Amino acid sequence: MAHAKNHDYHILNPSIWPFLGSVAAFVMLFGAVLLFHGNGPWMFLIGFVGVLYVMFGWWSDTVTENQVGDHTPVVLIGLRYGFILFIMSEVMFFFAWFWSFFKHAMYPMGPESPAVDGVWPPAGIETFDPWHLPLINTLILLCSGAAATWAHHALVHEDNRQDVKSGLIIAVILGLIFTVFQAYEYSHAAFGFGGNIYGANFFMATGFHGAHVIIGTIFLFICLIRVYRGHFTPTNHLGFEAAAWYWHFVDVVWLFLFAAVYIWGG
Repeated sequence: MAHAKNHDYHILNPSIWPFLGSVAAFVMLFGAVLLFHGNGPWMFLIGFVGVLYVMFGWWSDTVTENQVGDHTPVVLIGLRYGFILFIMSEVMFFFAWFWSFFKHAMYPMGPESPAVDGVWPPAGIETFDPWHLPLINTLILLCSGAAATWAHHALVHEDNRQDVKSGLIIAVILGLIFTVFQAYEYSHAAFGFGGNIYGANFFMATGFHGAHVIIGTIFLFICLIRVYRGHFTPTNHLGFEAAAWYWHFVDVVWLFLFAAVYIWGG
């Protein structure tokens, strides 16, 4: 047959998602500029909803492609490499915040800087005690990562779908608890984002990590839904594998934040 597929690659059909994604992202960012200038949030919200719609539709198509067999072993290799590169880019993203924190911690700006360094944390900053809520949050996130690992092992090595569901449910619940505790910690911070470099570094680093926790929790929840729909098998579970990689990346970043920002930097 002239149109018979005689290769292991997936040739994508024309898609509207890249165009819609570009338009939605432009509207959202343009709306953000208007919002910053006091012109209301409506254009930003419209663009944001558009971005969410594109994400849902595009990833739904990707799931469908997997279910109909378009994700051959060769395609899966490319998807794995792509996700590894994505995580590497995330590593460099957080590297920038750690660089800023360490730079200001080791060479704090003072009234006579750069001739005479100041103090760190800056005068008047009351930091968090790392051995209370931050330590609890660390244990919560590590337990969540262990639950995700348990679910992955149950799928790959035992094909025990009940344990997969249990592990993912625990991982998602602990991720939600971490987010709630982080919000509680923010509400009791004795310093703000503006006016001092410590607060700016603290909230940017831990805040972006919190955003990644929320994204990772949604990622795991989607995997849980797919498990209930019977999508994953011991040999075909790249979506779950990517979620587990992402969640462990979030764990590792938090360990560095806990050690560097809460303990050493405080």
